[in-house]
Amino acid sequence: MVGYQYTVIIGNVGRDPEMRYTPQGVAVCDFSVAVSRRWTDSAGAQQERTTWFKVSAWRALAETCNEYVRKGMQIMVSGEIDASAYAAKDGKPRASLELTARDVQFLGRRADADEGGAEAGERFPF
Repeated sequence: MVGYQYTVIIGNVGRDPEMRYTPQGVAVCDFSVAVSRRWTDSAGAQQERTTWFKVSAWRALAETCNEYVRKGMQIMVSGEIDASAYAAKDGKPRASLELTARDVQFLGRRADADEGGAEAGERFPF
């Protein structure tokens, strides 16, 4: 484990949320967010790199995310990030970025996102 750091990400939800409950009855909602960076390299070619974050929301925020978050939505999430290193099945080193959400704001949705999500600009801090 590398350690914790507070961060803010803006990206698109990669999959619909999955809700679960701990044995003590605490709600946990998990989903992924893709954050893309685009730039032009020195040769003038367009480049893009996407970083995936595993997001977990807890308690009341979990319930809200489960109800409103949908694949394809643009979302802003702030919270504590944990980076972990591991070896993949092929033996190559990999890293996992996990964000524990403290604040979620729905910014909009892509044209192909499902209906039923939150309205753009709604904010749910818990």
